[in-house]
Amino acid sequence: MSALSSIRSPSSAARQSRAYDDSHVQFRTSPAWPISMRAVVYDRYGPPDVLRVEEVPVPAPSAAQVLVEVAATSVNLSDWEGLRGIPMYARFGGLRTPARRVLGSDIAGRVASVGSGVTRFRVGDEVYGDNLGLMGGFAEYAVAPESALAHKPSELTFAEASTLPQAGSIAFQGTARARRGQRVLINGAGGGAGSFAIQLAKLSGAHVTGVDNAGKLDFMQKLGADEVVDYRSQDFTRLEPYDLVLDLVAHRSVFAYRRALTRGGRYLCVGGTVRTLLRVMTVGAALGLLTRRRLGILISRQGPAHFEPVAERCIAGDLRIHIDRAFPLNEVPQALAYVGEGRALGKVVVTP
Repeated sequence: MSALSSIRSPSSAARQSRAYDDSHVQFRTSPAWPISMRAVVYDRYGPPDVLRVEEVPVPAPSAAQVLVEVAATSVNLSDWEGLRGIPMYARFGGLRTPARRVLGSDIAGRVASVGSGVTRFRVGDEVYGDNLGLMGGFAEYAVAPESALAHKPSELTFAEASTLPQAGSIAFQGTARARRGQRVLINGAGGGAGSFAIQLAKLSGAHVTGVDNAGKLDFMQKLGADEVVDYRSQDFTRLEPYDLVLDLVAHRSVFAYRRALTRGGRYLCVGGTVRTLLRVMTVGAALGLLTRRRLGILISRQGPAHFEPVAERCIAGDLRIHIDRAFPLNEVPQALAYVGEGRALGKVVVTP
């Protein structure tokens, strides 16, 4: 399937055959759920081969939690970082060994059970959300806080809905300051959050430059980027200055980032090396005060309030969801490597 043919508007796709539909999804009809499930687990940080499929107990929801029978989980760079334990902030809560044995935060599925304090959902509801705090999406069932979930729009498949919570929120918040006539650059624009950020920045009326590897240049243009840059052959910090730079793969000098900004411009990074993030927070903040070029870290807020607006834009046909590939549960290692090594065009989904 070509990149062009698989980029589509969910509103129009609802009336056509889907590349990633829900025809394969079969939920349990019994009011009881099994005591064990298949899950992809790991006990130490490392490459994808530390992962394995294992039978584990089905988690039980606490009072404010929901048990979700997972239909789809999208892969994020945070999963790749959590697998490898790199950068060091990926080891939060588990310095030597992973705090959570099952990765996968962006889930979509059907409610199998609810805790005693849950009021917004009932058994059978179709839901989706970013379960970054508890993870667990690369499994047949996952427990999530009620506050992390929203009702899945009927216009979106489970696979499509799973692509939105984390990547959509980052893109939505990262481009919120984009305005008509501004020059906006997105570094890492060919991946999950970047593919939404290009479209959102274009909707604001900005002139958008997408930066990624050479294999993603055509894809970024099809998403609407006015200009595309192969980071391996061009240094975007030495091009014309930009009013807004959203950096999804930060690892450069703060002085280079300052050089990339117009006077009054803003640089926002999401993730990156610990050294780069610390320098942006300290040296970058000081440089901003002196030069009126603001450098900072985008602290992406979580929850339905930040990803439901993106879903609404998708349903309206303003945004297109691109799912590059769907992997079965036993191929989670390959799915993580595909995203982590920068090969994915848009989003990658795992379906149990």
